[in-house]
Amino acid sequence: MEKNRRWWALVAVALGTFMTYLDNNVVNVALPSIQRELDLSISGLEWITSAYILVFAGLLLAGGRIGDVLGHRMVFLSGLGIFTVASVAAGLAGSQELLIGARAVQGIGAALLSPAALALLQEFFPDPKERGTAIGIWGAVGALALAVGPLTGGVLSQHVSWGWIFLINLPIGVATFALSAIAMPRRAGATRAAGSLRRLDPLGLALSSLALFALTYALIEGDAKGWTSGLILGSFAVAAAAAVAFVVQQARTADSMVNLAFFRLRMFTGGLLAMGLWAFGVFGIYFYMAIYLQNVLGFSPTEAGAGFVPLALITAVGAVLAPRFEARFGVARVTAFGLAVMGAAIAGIARYGEGTEYLDLLPWFALYGVGGGLLIPLSQVVVGALPPERAGVASGMLNVSREVFGLLGVTVLGAILSNRAGATTGSELHRYLVGYQFSMVVAALLVLAGVPVSLWMLRRARVSEERVPVPVLETV
Repeated sequence: MEKNRRWWALVAVALGTFMTYLDNNVVNVALPSIQRELDLSISGLEWITSAYILVFAGLLLAGGRIGDVLGHRMVFLSGLGIFTVASVAAGLAGSQELLIGARAVQGIGAALLSPAALALLQEFFPDPKERGTAIGIWGAVGALALAVGPLTGGVLSQHVSWGWIFLINLPIGVATFALSAIAMPRRAGATRAAGSLRRLDPLGLALSSLALFALTYALIEGDAKGWTSGLILGSFAVAAAAAVAFVVQQARTADSMVNLAFFRLRMFTGGLLAMGLWAFGVFGIYFYMAIYLQNVLGFSPTEAGAGFVPLALITAVGAVLAPRFEARFGVARVTAFGLAVMGAAIAGIARYGEGTEYLDLLPWFALYGVGGGLLIPLSQVVVGALPPERAGVASGMLNVSREVFGLLGVTVLGAILSNRAGATTGSELHRYLVGYQFSMVVAALLVLAGVPVSLWMLRRARVSEERVPVPVLETV
């Protein structure tokens, strides 16, 4: 592949990823405007966000497997097309049902696009040094989406119309599709018609999707329905039963989606755990810090979104520089350092309550961005730990780790905040701050737990250790 085309292909992959990351958090700030215009119920309002996350997380493993079998280029373009069309439908929706349905279809497109994006970078950049740079850039663009999402949602819903938070994806999607079609080469044998249905492993796709759907639903609805309600306990039971059935089925399948030998690779399993802890901190802190900035410091939705921009910019710079640090100091040390810095920053943020100024928080935001950026190139380690023909599934599992741990971050911290606030006396604001600060301390401790995990599991294996598992991965 020509060098220039390779880098233009990176731009296309990064833009596609930016769209999906943006839609993960662009809606929250615009929800009040959507509720007023469409006269939504509280349940409908919740499902505008939940429908996307539920379908996206539920189909990630399936999307990765489909890319491995049918070709990542074709699956990336298919996902991009579905996502763009669904975005237009969401932007033009005139009822709650149409909007929720369009959001669910967006989730399907994102579940195809996201695993294929990272797998394509593995194809386009076979040289490890170039690949590290490419993944750093890709990760930096994704980090920017985390901050641009709330800011974009606030500005468009406040000054234009909430529909444009979705319609803005149309020009981005069309440009990305055109650039992808030109810059991404068609690889020989990428589409394998003969035996594709068998290789897709329909039963494995169904069981993995059912397990992830049920788990994601329980995590999303647990707080509202009650963690001990029959529906939530039943969802957890379905998730556990489907997961067990999936493991048994995979062990008996010659060309399995997820070979159990994958998890004997320390770099793969350790990378998933480290990325999960990163997501726990990032998703949880973004969610509750946004509430803190608005409810305690009195920020408007647009101001709250803008407050995260410095953090995201520093994260993006860290993501670009991290491959150089990784080459110099090793992935274990860089990852451990990143988690340590994130944990320290969260602990620093936990010290502040009422009467805080934004400038008091800014140094901790900056420190948090440094730590977060250092972990983004970990994606290369996880996907690179498996054979190239499993890049889609590896990318899907990485995304699952990020989404599930991210939901856990919001859910667990929310439960801790509520319980701690409920056990405290005083004004409503005082009780909230006590719960908020305590939940931040817990988050810091959980992120810091990733430091010894990273140092142990991500240390470079001896050559003999690295070579042993490769043939085992082909069959169980």
